[in-house]
Order: sequence, then C-alpha cells, then structure tokens
Amino acid sequence: MKNEEVVTNTLKIFILAVELNTFSDVWMKLDLKEFYKLLVRPTVVVSTISPNGISNAAPFSWNSPMDTEPKTLFGFASDVKHDTWRNIKSNGEFVANLVGEKFGPLMEIMERDFPYEISEIEECGLTEIESNHVKPPRIKEAYGWLECEMIDHVHLSDSVVWVIGRVIEAEVKDEAFDEVVNVEKVKPLNHIWGTAFVTDMRLNRFKRA
Repeated sequence: MKNEEVVTNTLKIFILAVELNTFSDVWMKLDLKEFYKLLVRPTVVVSTISPNGISNAAPFSWNSPMDTEPKTLFGFASDVKHDTWRNIKSNGEFVANLVGEKFGPLMEIMERDFPYEISEIEECGLTEIESNHVKPPRIKEAYGWLECEMIDHVHLSDSVVWVIGRVIEAEVKDEAFDEVVNVEKVKPLNHIWGTAFVTDMRLNRFKRA
C-alpha cells in the first residue's frame, strides 16, 4: 500500500471516530426488564387458521430470521394463551405477513381479545388471499409474505413460546423490492414499546470485510 493510501485511510478512520463521538458522556441505567426499549424490531402480522378454517391474525415484534442454510428458518415469540399458538399447535402452519406504516392504526384492533374464531383479518377490513403452500391465508395488503411450517418450538417461560418455522415460500410485491426490501417505499412498521413505532427509514450501504 502506498504511503498516500495509508495516510488517507488513517484520516478516514480518524474522521469516523470523531463522528461517532456525538453523544454526551452522561449515561443512565435502565431497569433490566426494559432493555428491549433500546431495540427497534420489525413488526410482522402472523396469520393462522383454526381446525374449522377460520383465520386469525396478530402482530408480533419479537421475531427474527434464524438461518438460511441448510434450513431457511424464521422464529417469533408468542404468548402460550394466544389463539396464534393454539392454531399453530393444531396444524403446524403460519404466514408471517410483512407490513408497513399503514398497518399501524390496525394494531389496536388486532390486539383485542376477540373470542376464538373471530377473524381479526375481517374485523380490520383486510383481504384474505390463498397461500401457495400452507392453509393459513395471506393478507393481501401486506407487502410480502413468509409461508412457514413449524419444525420446533421452545418454551422460554411458563407464558411464552418461541415458534421455529421453516420458510417454504417467500414472496414480495414487485414495487417493494429492489435487491433488498425498498424501505423508503414500504415504510416497514417497526416497534419499540407500547405505542412507540418507527416507520421512516433510509437505506445506506457500508463496506464489509
């Protein structure tokens, strides 16, 4: 490497270090039970179906891709008392509907404690469409869908179960994808805590090793 390149790279690192040091040196401790308030998490609406063929839908922000090789895995945490878990235990299938900002006002409706087999999709005025490989329906108004088969689950506590699904179909609307999800177009609905959501995002690219 030439001396000029070494100087240039050193200068870039110095400038980056200065830019990173933009926060004050005053820190605060959080209650450990509130650590998640430091994290911005994508919200997905999981749709399931009852043995009688009635759909259910509920939002979940405790979710994550888990692996892509050798298996394509996606997981999320559910209350064991939720109809979502009741249905998945019954037939082992679900759809993670990927949603944007326009779903924000529907969170309150989807989180209501409706009687079993009252469809939140219908209550929200949304549109059910058939999935390609699983029985639970997709929600048409979502910008993308992950059709999943449960392959395992882990009880994290007496009240919470982590559902592990194998993604058997991933599909997205054309206008929502440009090599990666077009975050400026779809404005993904991200959750922090309570009524605090994040929707305005911008794509940046950084070199990786």
